[in-house]
Amino acid sequence: MSDPTAKALGYVEDASSTTDPKHKAGDACANCQFYTGGPTGYGPCQVFTGKSVSARGWCVSHNTRQ
Repeated sequence: MSDPTAKALGYVEDASSTTDPKHKAGDACANCQFYTGGPTGYGPCQVFTGKSVSARGWCVSHNTRQ
């Protein structure tokens, strides 16, 4: 994603490819409270309004769904 917000938040389409020290094993968009899509494919994210993100993705805004 070439979106400036995505770049600022370190978004990657595959969580396993990030080198950000904030990433914890198992973190992905699919288990984030801001992601409202399905467990696979792409879906909406409250952080990236109007955009779809990968369920396998990750960014520094990740907050594990309770």
